[in-house]
Amino acid sequence: MSRAYVTTGTLVTAALAAGLLIAPTAGATGATGGTRIHDIQGTTRVSPLAGKQVTEVPGVVTAVRAFGSARGFWFQDPHPDRDAATSEAVFVFTGATTPSVAVGDAVLVSATVAEYYPGGEAAGLQSVTQLTKATWTVTSSGNALPAAVELNARTLPARYAPTPPDGSGGSIEKLRLDPDRYALDRFESLEGMRVSVKNAPVTGATSSHKDLWVTADPRHHRTARGGVLYGSYADPNAARVKISSLIPFAQRPFPVANVGDELTGTTAGPLDYDNYGGYTLQATELGTLADRGLKRETTRRQRDGELAVATYNVENLSPKNPQEKFDRLASALVTNLAAPDIVALEEVQDDNGTTNDGTVDASATLKKLTDAVAKAGGPRYEWRQIDPVDGKDGGQPGGNIRTAFLFNPARVSFTDIAGGGSTNPVDVVRDHGRAALTASPGRVDPANAAWENSRKPLAGQFTFRGERVFVIANHFNSKGGDQGVDSRFQPPARTSEVQRGKQAAVVNAFVKRILAADRKANVIVAGDLNDYQFSPALRALTSGKVLTDQVGLLPAKERYGYVYQGNSQVLDHILTSPAMSGKTPRTARTDYDIVHINAEFADQASDHDPQVLRWTPRG
Repeated sequence: MSRAYVTTGTLVTAALAAGLLIAPTAGATGATGGTRIHDIQGTTRVSPLAGKQVTEVPGVVTAVRAFGSARGFWFQDPHPDRDAATSEAVFVFTGATTPSVAVGDAVLVSATVAEYYPGGEAAGLQSVTQLTKATWTVTSSGNALPAAVELNARTLPARYAPTPPDGSGGSIEKLRLDPDRYALDRFESLEGMRVSVKNAPVTGATSSHKDLWVTADPRHHRTARGGVLYGSYADPNAARVKISSLIPFAQRPFPVANVGDELTGTTAGPLDYDNYGGYTLQATELGTLADRGLKRETTRRQRDGELAVATYNVENLSPKNPQEKFDRLASALVTNLAAPDIVALEEVQDDNGTTNDGTVDASATLKKLTDAVAKAGGPRYEWRQIDPVDGKDGGQPGGNIRTAFLFNPARVSFTDIAGGGSTNPVDVVRDHGRAALTASPGRVDPANAAWENSRKPLAGQFTFRGERVFVIANHFNSKGGDQGVDSRFQPPARTSEVQRGKQAAVVNAFVKRILAADRKANVIVAGDLNDYQFSPALRALTSGKVLTDQVGLLPAKERYGYVYQGNSQVLDHILTSPAMSGKTPRTARTDYDIVHINAEFADQASDHDPQVLRWTPRG
């Protein structure tokens, strides 16, 4: 006996109002009989039937999402057409109502075809074709499921995404899918269908959302520690896939994985897409986690004649954080980073964190951190910083994040020069034939429009073994607002690059002023620059060969300190002036290390890995 069901459209109406669904167009309400799923999916990214009613579409239920506010089920036609561009499965959206179907049910579904844009249409992501306001009839149960399409180096093209014919960065939604040529088209042609990965290496650790990233091509661009390296805009590693689970956690806890671990056996389920990061395998079958034993790194201690300078983004640190975070950061500074002489910190919040009451002082934050360092057996660090103008430096509202210096007075001295302030620019003068700052600490060109709603660089003058060393701590603007690599606009727009390019030009000009006063000056530019070593911003920062990006001197497989959507990449940098850099490995007086303790691990004290530069003065 067949069973008939109906779902309400309340959440669909809300989604329409929020701009997440394409509303039915005028004249598009006529019912379409004899429709198959591949007719709904069509050969492009949007359904040719969007906004129309379809009736009695046949298929077999392959998975059910029975939690959250986006419940529903996937069903797939076991009798596909011969066009590789058309998906044979689709999601039926039932909102907050758990659908009364079971995996293996054969169903006939009548519904409205809609396109759902995760994050809203303006976010620039791919759309998901789905059925809404659905009714269905179960005609039989216990049916075999269609075989899963295995994702691997053979089924996923190495080339990632098509571009519009004019290469304009426009929408690719209406281009016919070419799944044999582009990985992004292959994923779209499998939207909703059962797919699988086998013995898949983990390239992005388990997140708080209970998901992780794997690669379906284990030989492509692997890092030294098991991730996949993002080394150019042209190759975002096409075989990355996010893994989530439809299996109740009480029945099967989601694996807690680090980069380099492996999901052995088969992981299978429908291919979904979401606003937390691209195409996602919603697992109904989850492989077994094999722990490959990734260890946190420890760098060597600097020698007596070496100056060690580190940079560390401490991720919105404030006294509101639990003591455990301060203790872990302190342990990392003392043990993993071997107590650097100078530390450029980023994302230091004010003394009451995100309480937005005008507080800008960060003394309590820095005291709590330096106390934890001393308790962990490290040096009694002193600090220098400049409070920002309330609400003008971006970051979490009320947090007033800024850069700050820690330094070990037993090893290096800070040259305090009055005159620095939140709006007072630091300049460069000649002092007995050498460069000197007019304020230390001082902010670099803080009134420049390049720093709007962004952190201003902090310059400090230090002395080590009689040598002046100028350190500029930075935290450039974030990538917020950029289109993702999997955007429906190709190539994706990276609008935030414009501001970082301007910021890089300001810092570059300041370094040139130092070198104009003393061409042999020792200058270190460090911090979270929020951009890649191959980016326009880094080209602007190194323009005129005034700085050498130490990242570029590492072996290629080690050039990363941040993991995003399963890609190991560079955001943090330490750059050095010519007098510090050396021309060859034999003449170089620097030793540089990215210390992998956070980004590859599910358990993180920060989302960034710190890095350290050791430098030997002349003589």
